[in-house]
Amino acid sequence: MTQGINMVGLYVRDQDEALAFYVDKLGFVVHTDVRNGDYRWLTVQHSDQPSFQLGLFRPGPPVHDAATAQTLNELVAKGAMPPLVLVVDNCRAAYERLSKRGVEFTQEPTDRYGTVDAGFRDPSGNGWKMIEAAAKPQ
Repeated sequence: MTQGINMVGLYVRDQDEALAFYVDKLGFVVHTDVRNGDYRWLTVQHSDQPSFQLGLFRPGPPVHDAATAQTLNELVAKGAMPPLVLVVDNCRAAYERLSKRGVEFTQEPTDRYGTVDAGFRDPSGNGWKMIEAAAKPQ
């Protein structure tokens, strides 16, 4: 039996805004964008990792009632959800490139634990750590 995780979902307050951020600023591509009434299944993926999808989901019906959706949106906006990690070859170069595209960083590149990392948030408040891949021993 083969198993694996191929999609992780994020709550976003506005799917169009999130789509623009992940595609135009971070360089992801759309994998799936389908609607069923008011419900929209929207996933993106990174071109270097085509077997993995990131779901951009809006809290609300049919999954959540209005009160739960409001609570989830408030938690995301506060940055209370667990951060995600984006691995890059060169953190400082990626920081410069993404900053020019309008990504707002919460932490500039910092040397830490034998590598370099930086932090940013998406427009909904989801936190990201961008970590430079550690050099592989030869």
